[in-house]
This record gives sequence, structure tokens and C-alpha cells, in this order.
Amino acid sequence: MTIYSILELIVAFLPILLFLFFMKLIDSFKLVTIKQTSLAMITGGLVAILVMFLNYRLFTYLGISPFDFSRFIAPITEEFFKILFIIYLIRAKKVGFMVDAAIVGFAVGAGFAIIENIYYMRVLSGADIVTWFVRGFGTAVMHGGATAIAAMISKDINDRKTWPAFLIFTPGFLAAVLLHSLYNQFLLPPITITLIICITLPPLVYLVFKKSEENTRQWLGTGLDSDMEMLRLLLAGNISETRIGNYLTSIQEKFPAVIVGDMICYLRVYLELSIKAKGVLIMKETGFDLPPDPEIKAQFEELSFLEKHIGKTGILAIQPMLNISNTDLWQLYMLQQG
Repeated sequence: MTIYSILELIVAFLPILLFLFFMKLIDSFKLVTIKQTSLAMITGGLVAILVMFLNYRLFTYLGISPFDFSRFIAPITEEFFKILFIIYLIRAKKVGFMVDAAIVGFAVGAGFAIIENIYYMRVLSGADIVTWFVRGFGTAVMHGGATAIAAMISKDINDRKTWPAFLIFTPGFLAAVLLHSLYNQFLLPPITITLIICITLPPLVYLVFKKSEENTRQWLGTGLDSDMEMLRLLLAGNISETRIGNYLTSIQEKFPAVIVGDMICYLRVYLELSIKAKGVLIMKETGFDLPPDPEIKAQFEELSFLEKHIGKTGILAIQPMLNISNTDLWQLYMLQQG
């Protein structure tokens, strides 16, 4: 392998990996693990292989020019399949914050771009270094950035719960398609577009990350205070005189006394786990990793037992007392995973 070949490899693959490392570096909470990042990249790579075959079939079937296919069809197919993994993670409550969604989304795009560049290195074996500079610093980063933007928008809308379920992921998908298609229009020379991406994307990502982390710290503060106050009321022994007791009294006619008792136990265990999860997040931000809590497994088993005994209707009945959000559900998942 010649020095020129090594240089081609560096400019084709190193930028996307460095950008992903940069995103993980500026993330204060470090909640996305190496394992999760690697899985996202592998998924992105598999998506690239699938889409290559699909795009070839579509291109043959439609009979349009390669330029038009690149501008109008490829962005739709590629961004659609890239966002599917993000949808799964958000739906499964495995992504807690917008920052985490951005990192995982960018990792999916990175895996996609790496496989795509491997393919083009075989097809365009005689291309010059400028081509690989554009593909490495421009196209590859665009793939990661488009999926990261789709992931952040989707996570934000999903948390707000203001959109119908079937539309939650549409804005993020459309934003990624628009960005991808705009990049493929070649309205400016490729080198110019690449330089614009290199100059504007890092500070933009930094600002988004810092804003998201401010919101996370605010959620931690208010959420921790709220959880501790409610737990204190539950453990005080005079629950009947509190707002929790008043609410439970209002639903006693709908549930047997034993179920209401289990609801109180469920609230206690949930709040204890919620407080522990927030404590873990605070320690992570300060750079400390707490050792595994041996009681957590037993608490989750108790929570699962109580949830089955209370039933779906009972769980829905006590949700107003907890104001359970997607972030709250995710923090319990995070604590369970250790």
C-alpha cells in the first residue's frame, strides 16, 4: 500500500469517526456506551448494504438519470431505512435525551457512510484525493448529520406527546430527506459544500448539546426534588392527609382495597428507583461511576410483580401522581441495564 493510498483511506474514513468521537467527548453525561455506539454503526452498515441493492433495483425500474435518482430518490430510501433503528430505540425507551439520540443517530449515519465509501473505493479506484476529501469530510458527515438531526427532532416530538403517534417521526424523517436532497443538488461546487459542512456543523452540534444538557440538569433538579418530596409523604405514615391520599381515596371505589395497597407499594418502589437513577446521572456528570447496587434487581422484580398484579388499568390510574414521561421511563431502563 502506497502513501497515497493511505492518505485516501484517512480522508475517506477518519473524519466521520473523529466527528463521532467529538460528539461523545462533549457529552457531559456519557450515557451512550461504546457497545450502543458500535451497535448503531453496525446497524448503519447493514442498512447501507440493504439500500444499495434496493436503490439498484429502483434505478433499473424507474429508468431515470443517475443525477435525478441521486437528487430525488436516494435521499428518501436511504433516510427512511436509517431512521428505522432510531424509531425502535425511541419507542423502546432506550434513548433518554436529545443528546443521546443525536449520538446514536450520527453513529447510524457513520456506519452507513463507511460501508458506502468502501463500495465507492472499489468502484472509483482511480479517483483523485479531492474525491475522497469530499466523500470523507462532506458526504460521510452529511449522512451522520442528517440522521442525527432526524433523531433529535423525533426524540423531542416524542417527549412532548403533542403529535399523533403515526406522525411523531415524520418531521425528523422529512428534515433528513430535505438536508440529504439539498446536499445532492450540487448547487455549489463539492469542495465549497464540504468546507461549509466542516465549518458550520461542529459549532452547531456543540450549541445543541449544551442546550440539551442545560435542560437535562433542570429536569434532574426539579425531578429529584419532586420524587423525594412524594417519597417522603408516602413514608410519613399519614398519606390519607396528603394530595396522594386524596387521589387514592377518589379511585378506591373502582379498585379493591388490596389493589390500592399495591398501588401505594408501586409508587414507593418506582420513586426509590427514580431517585437512584437521577443520582447515577448526577454522579456520571461529575465523572464518577457508582458500583452496581445489589438491591436494584430485587426492586425491579418487585416493580414487575406489582405492575402485573395492579393491571394496565391500575397503572394508568396512578400515572397522574407520578407524571411519568418518556425520560422517566428511560431512566429506569438505564438503571436496570447498569
